[in-house]
Amino acid sequence: MKPLKILISNWRDITHPWAGGAELHLHELAKRWVQYGHRVTLFCARYRGAKSHDQIDGIEIIRRGGRYSIYLLAGWAYVTTLRKREYDLIIDDINGIPWFTPVFARRPKIALLHHFIKGIFFKELPLLLAVVGYNIEVLLPVIYRHTPIITVSESSKRELIEAGIPEQHVAVVLNGVDHQVYKPHAHAKSPYPLVLYLGRLRRYKNLDSLIRAMVAVLKAVPAAQLSLVGTGGAERELKVLTHALGLEASVTFHGYVTEDEKVKCYQSAWLYVTTSEKEGWGLTVIEANACGTPAVAFDVPGLRDSIRDGQTGLLVEAGNIDALAATMVKLIKDAKLREVLSMAAIQYAQHFSWDKTAEEFLHVMEQVINDR
Repeated sequence: MKPLKILISNWRDITHPWAGGAELHLHELAKRWVQYGHRVTLFCARYRGAKSHDQIDGIEIIRRGGRYSIYLLAGWAYVTTLRKREYDLIIDDINGIPWFTPVFARRPKIALLHHFIKGIFFKELPLLLAVVGYNIEVLLPVIYRHTPIITVSESSKRELIEAGIPEQHVAVVLNGVDHQVYKPHAHAKSPYPLVLYLGRLRRYKNLDSLIRAMVAVLKAVPAAQLSLVGTGGAERELKVLTHALGLEASVTFHGYVTEDEKVKCYQSAWLYVTTSEKEGWGLTVIEANACGTPAVAFDVPGLRDSIRDGQTGLLVEAGNIDALAATMVKLIKDAKLREVLSMAAIQYAQHFSWDKTAEEFLHVMEQVINDR
């Protein structure tokens, strides 16, 4: 197939201060498509200090507006300027609020949706904005009913089908991992029991449950330490909770870390714990696995897809803090179990690569273009 011209809409790019797993996922794919000879343009929001036009790893970056205005500007920018470029395909990377591209663009389109936001709006946004976001998302199955959709797990696929998207329009393309970066280190494990969470500090991640679980963990394993790596809107309240529970000597907030430091965190941890109420997949789980660290998580959509319960990690009843603490203690105290899970986690992570993900996604794009 001839080189493609691809336009992607996503409200953040990989350099945005709030960039997370969704932005990493998109960037890893886009830079590979550029390497394959395709032209990729990313239309996203501008942030303080960012250029309106940029290029990263061969990807053209066009930044306009802010967190909310970007959605209004996207249609205007396409109709007035971007349409003239005659892109072969448009990808809507939907993170809560749809772009509604099917309304104003006739070009072949694909929607990329990690998971529905639903009730998370009310945890992360002021009430009025949450109501608006929730109701706009409800329109997604109507607007995108005839648009091919790619999602990242079977849980998210079921969610889309239940919302009214025809099953034949939904494809699952799993996330990848960079094995040149994320890999085990034989002598990196911490000398003391180290529990790790790495990612955005957001309310829907339910990290208050993890901090509360540490109270019971420390009674059984006084030397245990919890490292929270990342920043986000819930950081202040999580620090207040840590202080209120008297855990400041055992819980450390590391804030933002470099990529090298991130890998060292994964490698040194005894176990990786995530308490999110839902995920599209659980990219950090696979990154931890690739570094030889098993994961513990609530049994929720996305995380039950990325963790093989009893093989690469352990799942716990969602919201059950006592069960979470007991599972963490079990894994900390049972060195043999940790070793078994660690070895299986490393092998499991080998099934995932960004090259494979980029190629599978590109195959779907080619089918969409050919079926036009």
